[in-house]
Amino acid sequence: DPTVPPSGPGCVECTSTDGWWLHLRRCASCGHIGCCDTSPSQHASRHAAETGHPVIQSFEPGEDWFWDYTTQEYLDKGPKLAPPNHHPLDQPTPGPKGRVPKDWQRHLH
Repeated sequence: DPTVPPSGPGCVECTSTDGWWLHLRRCASCGHIGCCDTSPSQHASRHAAETGHPVIQSFEPGEDWFWDYTTQEYLDKGPKLAPPNHHPLDQPTPGPKGRVPKDWQRHLH
């Protein structure tokens, strides 16, 4: 449902487990915010696999691309999603502030 707003400003699962992320992705079907496949926990793709919601949009400022996990391809167009279309501008990448380890690059996929 593209009218559903994002589930929050950060990855739902990382937020609840004191985890951290590199980039965020938004489910085009339900608004779930998950972390990207480069992040340690890869929650966005896990959400897609568990729910059957294959299309995500980047939730990063300045990015508006869509990805389909089923075809493993970028989409030319996606649905117009309810705002906001990115995480807060004062939220660092990687984030969230205070939870990212100093050696964060060693933890990426």
